[in-house]
Amino acid sequence: MNGAELLVRCLENEGVTCIFGIPGEENLAFLEALRTSKIRLILTRHEQAAGFMAATYGRLTGKPGVCLATLGPGATNFVTSTAYAFLGGMPCLFITGQKPIKTSKQGRFQIINVVSMMAPITKMTRQIVSADSIAALTREAFRTAVQEKAGPVHLELPEDIAAEQVSEAAQPFPVSDIPASLASEEALRQVAAIISQAKNPLLLIASVANRHQTGAALGKFIERTGIHFFSTQMGKGAADEFHPRCLGTAALSDHDYLHCAIAKADVIINIGHDVVEKPPFFMRRDGVQVIHISYFSAVFDEVYFPQHEVIGDIADSVERLAELITPDSLAGGGYFSLLKKEIDKNVYQRNLPLAFPYTPQQLTKVLRELLGKDSILSLDNGMYKIWFARNYRSTDSRSLLLDNALATMGAGLPVAIAAKMLFPERKVVAICGDGGFMMNSQELETAIRLNLDLTILLLRDNGLGMIKWKQAGMGLPDFGLDFGNPDFVKYAESYGAHGWRVSAKHQLAEILPHCLSSTGVHLIELPVDYAENESVLIEELRRKTCLIG
Repeated sequence: MNGAELLVRCLENEGVTCIFGIPGEENLAFLEALRTSKIRLILTRHEQAAGFMAATYGRLTGKPGVCLATLGPGATNFVTSTAYAFLGGMPCLFITGQKPIKTSKQGRFQIINVVSMMAPITKMTRQIVSADSIAALTREAFRTAVQEKAGPVHLELPEDIAAEQVSEAAQPFPVSDIPASLASEEALRQVAAIISQAKNPLLLIASVANRHQTGAALGKFIERTGIHFFSTQMGKGAADEFHPRCLGTAALSDHDYLHCAIAKADVIINIGHDVVEKPPFFMRRDGVQVIHISYFSAVFDEVYFPQHEVIGDIADSVERLAELITPDSLAGGGYFSLLKKEIDKNVYQRNLPLAFPYTPQQLTKVLRELLGKDSILSLDNGMYKIWFARNYRSTDSRSLLLDNALATMGAGLPVAIAAKMLFPERKVVAICGDGGFMMNSQELETAIRLNLDLTILLLRDNGLGMIKWKQAGMGLPDFGLDFGNPDFVKYAESYGAHGWRVSAKHQLAEILPHCLSSTGVHLIELPVDYAENESVLIEELRRKTCLIG
């Protein structure tokens, strides 16, 4: 057995079922070992997309996704998706090839220091220098990837190590779980007393809580205490946003309706916050008390410096904390209930007559009405992400997949592909702007080759809408942000997908259900009007008053 064969056996031992990526010459021994394995190779059309898919696998399962690339340019194409997983806390293993390290006949051709390149954006990166070390390194990589904060790890397998014969003693290590530590009773009692004495406590649910399926514990906490809650963008869905005490999502950093609640709160129970997310609120040193509940200690910065911390398994902490708080003992419900009515009226249930092109508010309302509660939306990054984070109500931790950490363009379609592979029974829709879609649009071919039933809603505004909004907000002239586009219907059809174009205001309600109920890959081009960026997100919120009730 050679090193490549041992690595494949180790991956099988870890429960790996598929590997995303693009092999190269330096991966051929590994590819040959994979050929007779039960592990499925998902050949993608770009390494970046493979990394997004592996990260999404980790995000949705809690088990490391795996992806493969060759040396040099293959490895450098991994950088964006590695950083995506690193900031987003998604467990995954990046495997890259390398020229032989003991002898070389090609000098420095295609060789860069991949391990050093990966060091700042991974939890662990190693070059394998001996085939006999593969089993231990693989087990350590998987252990490291899933420990909080979860994230990406990297192994480099040189050609000669892949071909090297291993000793008879070299075998995969047994897989063992590492249970999360539990919070101390003293810490829980201290924060329970603070919460019980609060006049206006609020619950904030953030990204770390959303990674571990803590919804049941959070739901029990909310029901027992009667507390109102909101979420960060990456915390959306950890608790059902149709709940009558949900105040929405902090899609904007300040000045939205829910920020009236934040301004009124004297205690914020912050479950699973990670400072890599855009701040959901700005702390004041002489203001609100913040309780940090997570698997790991808070990382202090200029806007997040909690005064109290509960460190341990989140679900266990929340369940035990609920038992220490007397039901219905909390204040603040009256004001927050009035505010909830304002949020429903102005955000969720706003009367919006259809116009064409669609505005983002109209689009989120129509999609929420058309899609079942078990549908999955995968958002790329652009101006529409703010609107979906703010206006689209999520029902569980998988119903709206977005990235508010690296916030890179180009992830929407690859993420949707991985989600559909994992949950083939659920309707999956990728929401992409024309800018982000074209960064990884080649993965249309991957989705078709995999025989996926997938819908892509492509929002066309022929420019970089988010940056245009920022540019205008700074009083700068419109410059440098417009581009041309292909005929997206013909573009989709050239891959073998079904192409659709919405050209009137009622057509989306007819086309989308047809696509969702049909087989194959469907792309729907929809012009979008971002005029409400200014009128709603700036002018309306500037006029908003928090003196409700």
